[in-house]
Parts: sequence; C-alpha cells; structure tokens
Amino acid sequence: MSQNKNTAIPSSTVTRDLRQLDLGTENIYESIVVIAKRANQIAVDVKEELNGKLAEFATTSDNLEEVFENREQIEISKHYERMPKPSLVAINEFLEDKIYFRNPAKEQE
Repeated sequence: MSQNKNTAIPSSTVTRDLRQLDLGTENIYESIVVIAKRANQIAVDVKEELNGKLAEFATTSDNLEEVFENREQIEISKHYERMPKPSLVAINEFLEDKIYFRNPAKEQE
C-alpha cells in the first residue's frame, strides 16, 4: 500500500470532536474499534512494504558499495518515519467514510 495519497494527513496529533467519531456507528466505542482495526491493517501493510524495500539491500558478503547502500537504507527509513502514523490515517479514512465496516450483531436485530 503506497502512502503517497496520505500527504494531506497531518503527521502530528490533532484534537478531535468525539461527536464526529460516533456519527457512522452511533457508538463511540464501536467507532474506536473500527478505527483501531483499520490502523492495524495499515500498519501491517506499511511494515510489509518497508521490509520488502529493505530486503533488496540484504547481502551475505561485504563489498565497497555497502556505504552507499547504507545511505539508501537510511533514506528509505527516514521516509517511512516521516509518514503519518497508521492511527492518524485510519481516523482520517473513518471521518471521510472510506472504511467499510459492519456489525453482525446489529444486523441480527
């Protein structure tokens, strides 16, 4: 999952109105669970993407290009550190109705 589309998401903590979070579910706790599960999905995707990029640098032998590769690894790591945290991305997606979720218990009623 490429996070380039998330450039509009602030990378710092933002104060949220709790009444906005429960609009989709009518229950703040249910909204938090939906956001938390989505944040976990995003975190797993980003971790897999980062590990894939860093795996390209894995070598079993030492060579002279190692210093250059270390710089590339550092740049890749810095890029991922500057990205918004998964929880902020998940909250943004939730508030913009970009997350599909359902509650089977409510469907049975």
